[in-house]
Amino acid sequence: NYRMTLHSDQGVQYQSVQWRKKLKENRIFQSMSRRATCLDNAPMESFFHTMKVELYHNKEYTTQEELVNAMISWISYYNNERIKVKLKGKTPVEYRHLALRNIV
Repeated sequence: NYRMTLHSDQGVQYQSVQWRKKLKENRIFQSMSRRATCLDNAPMESFFHTMKVELYHNKEYTTQEELVNAMISWISYYNNERIKVKLKGKTPVEYRHLALRNIV
């Protein structure tokens, strides 16, 4: 059983034995974009851009713990509270729930 999925491009660092072993040890499923298909990863690139703008720009964190806590809070906000026009004014969690029920 995997706890989460990590999506990346096919960079050499993501294909290394050590990296794959570490993911498996932590029950993380590895997902990779198709070769030479940059648009596969576009949603994640957009997510990380938004996170950097909203969470990091013009802010300083004094400890790693402070940064980790800020990231956890922001991801929860992004998934559960932040509505998106592309998702018909729903949050990602609301939209996924409706999609699984074939309502959207």
